[in-house]
Amino acid sequence: MDTSPFHADEVAAQARAGHVLGAIGAIRPVMPDQHRDFFAGLSYLFVGGTDAAGAPVATMLTGSPGFVHAPDPGHLRVEARPSPGDPAASHLQAGAEVGILGLDLATRRRNRANGRIVGHDAGGFTLAVDQSFGNCPQYIQRRTIAPMPREAGQTEILSGLDPEARGLIAAADTLFVASRARAGIGPAGGADISHRGGRPGFVRVAGDTLTVPDFRGNRYFNTLGNLLGEPRAALLLVDFERGDLLSLQGTTEIDWTGTEAAGFEGAQRSWRFHVAGGWRRRGAVPFRWRFLDAAPQLERTGRWEAA
Repeated sequence: MDTSPFHADEVAAQARAGHVLGAIGAIRPVMPDQHRDFFAGLSYLFVGGTDAAGAPVATMLTGSPGFVHAPDPGHLRVEARPSPGDPAASHLQAGAEVGILGLDLATRRRNRANGRIVGHDAGGFTLAVDQSFGNCPQYIQRRTIAPMPREAGQTEILSGLDPEARGLIAAADTLFVASRARAGIGPAGGADISHRGGRPGFVRVAGDTLTVPDFRGNRYFNTLGNLLGEPRAALLLVDFERGDLLSLQGTTEIDWTGTEAAGFEGAQRSWRFHVAGGWRRRGAVPFRWRFLDAAPQLERTGRWEAA
C-alpha cells in the first residue's frame, strides 16, 4: 500500500509506545491466496461488530470447514448466522462494519479481515474486505477440537459479573476483544476483533472491573488505537470445558505509563475494562476442546500477584 493503513488513533497509539510504523505491505486491501485458503479450512470464526448504540459486540460462529470462503480476493462469504438467542445476531446486517478473526488454535495461525457487510440472507453474510492481514502466533495456547453436539441453553442477560463469570475470567488464558474506530476517522477505521492470551489468571478481576496486561506484539496497536478514540469495547470468553460463551460490553481506559502493570513481567502497559453488561450462552459451541500446550512466550510473563 502506498499510504499508511493505520488511522489517526492507531498512529497516535504507536507514537505513545514509541513505534510509528508508517506504510507497511503486510496490511492489504485484498486477501492473498494463502489467507483465502486458510479461512476455508476453519470450523469456527470470531466476529466483532457494533450494536444499535454504536457499542462493540463480539460473538463466535461455527460450521463445517468451508463455511467461510472467499469467492474472490476482495470478499469473504460466511455461511453461518448467530443463533436467534445471540444478542449479536441482529447487528450483523447489510451495511454493518465487521471485524473477523480467523484463528486455528491447533497451529497458532491467525488472519484478520475487516470490512463491511454487503450481502445478507438467511444463510449468512458477505463481507467486502477493506483490510486483510496476518498476526504473529504469540501468546496463543494450542488446543484441538472434536465435534461435540450440544443443545444451547437460553441466553442469560447479565447486568454485571456474577460469581460464575468471575470464575471463568479469573481462570482464563484466552480472550477476544472487539473494538471500533471512532466515527469519521476515515477509510482505515471500522470494527475489529483481536486475541489476547496469557497465563491462567492473566486478567485481574476486581468487582466489575477487569485489568488486562498488554504484552509486546506486532506494534500495529489496532485495538489500543481504537480504544483511544472510542473507549467502548466488548470481550468474548470461551468456556473450553463446557462450550459456553460469555460476551461482555463495557468501557475501557489505558494506562500508558505502565504504572499499574509495574512488576508484571512482560507487560509494557495495561488497560481496564469496566463491565456495563453482557450475556452468557450455555452450550453454544459444538466442540470438545483438548489443551495441547501453552505459548512459549508465557515463560517471559508474570502474574498480577507479583505486580
